[in-house]
Amino acid sequence: MSETIQLGARASSSTAREGSTIEEVHLNESNLAPVDKGFGAWSFLIAAFFIEAIVWGFPDAYGLILDGYFNDPRYSSQAHATSVLPLIGPVASGIMNCSGPLIYPLTARYPQHRRTAMWVGLVLCWASLFSASYISKVSTLVALQGVLYAIGGSLLYAPCISYLSEWFINRRGLANSIIFAGTAMGGIVLPLVIPRLISAFGVAKALRYISIGITVVLIPLLPFVKPRIPLSRTSHVAPPRNRDWMTDRIFWVVIIINTLIGFAYYLPLIWLPTFASDLNISASKSSLAIALLNGSSLIGRISLGYLSDKLNPWSLALCILFPSSLATFIIWGLLSKNLTGLICFGIAYGCLAGSWTSLWSGFSKPVAKDDPNLATYLFGYLTLSRGLGNILATPISTTLIASASRSKGDLVNAVFPISGGRFRNVIVFVATCLAGAGGFGVLGWGMDFRKRRWSTVAETL
Repeated sequence: MSETIQLGARASSSTAREGSTIEEVHLNESNLAPVDKGFGAWSFLIAAFFIEAIVWGFPDAYGLILDGYFNDPRYSSQAHATSVLPLIGPVASGIMNCSGPLIYPLTARYPQHRRTAMWVGLVLCWASLFSASYISKVSTLVALQGVLYAIGGSLLYAPCISYLSEWFINRRGLANSIIFAGTAMGGIVLPLVIPRLISAFGVAKALRYISIGITVVLIPLLPFVKPRIPLSRTSHVAPPRNRDWMTDRIFWVVIIINTLIGFAYYLPLIWLPTFASDLNISASKSSLAIALLNGSSLIGRISLGYLSDKLNPWSLALCILFPSSLATFIIWGLLSKNLTGLICFGIAYGCLAGSWTSLWSGFSKPVAKDDPNLATYLFGYLTLSRGLGNILATPISTTLIASASRSKGDLVNAVFPISGGRFRNVIVFVATCLAGAGGFGVLGWGMDFRKRRWSTVAETL
């Protein structure tokens, strides 16, 4: 009888402890800022949007600076300038993309250093552009504007992705797309500003003023990029141990598609200003095509991100991949013989190909499920695959342009009349990569449909 009493007392004590623990968890949760809404969530999202706009928008707008370099004999007259200078923008965005699998796990393992990393990154971004404005040697420009800027940009940007999973849960697809739309916003503003600065002050002073401008804009925004969960609860967070995603064949199809798009997407952003110059279109007018490309990309990213929270991402992917390929070949390759053609291509390409990254959340959700750390890891591998394609695409494109310039003919001049058809290989390369991505999209859609059908059958048994 006494043993029964003791067991009952222990059970009551255990139940009381569990009840108090549950009550404490609910109490602690109620003390946190709300997810998916409230001032904290939306102020973070707005600040992250502008950080994305500057960090990623500058490499995307590098084609305008490249045109300035080519028109300045101090840079263009150097040996290998035509092959080295186009590398700067893709090297910067490529390194930032490829650093994902390294830097995102570090932000998860050492969350207490995330805000310090942002300030260090801001200083490096400023220093890279400011010091590059005093340098004329093209190889040093690659090291400063390409490599050093990328290191600073990675440190500045990674905490935004880490904090995103704390502030947004049910509306993460929309939140992702709003942040990614920041790149498009940067691509709208910078093409309207950079040509005017270069025209008024030259490319060197323009870089100097840009470095100061981005610093002034970012300093008041960084305090809003902060964690929702107190540091004491996240200071000992371990990386996810679940490796099941590595055997998920559908996710590897996403990686292949992402890499092919990485090969293709940035090339029009790099070469359109030069293409426009060969059409005798002024830099200010050609920048309008880039601005509209990024503007339509902003609309496409937000729209697709919103839809990815509600619809199957594979169906959405098929709606943009094949049309992107057709737009590249037909509008850019065959119809862009004047400013109107370039503007039409910019709008179509930005709205279609530019919105792909908004689907990343939709593709990651079935794999990561409710694990925010794993979702961050998967994001890192997606940026890596995109970055590899981005880095390799530029030397490939310069080789394609050089080979096209050496082989001319009446048929080539008739189909690709601009500059004797020297851009034809790049246009065909971009269109082919996007068509290949569409082909793998069909494969992924079929695999996903089969998986969902078998899951439905298993639930009914």
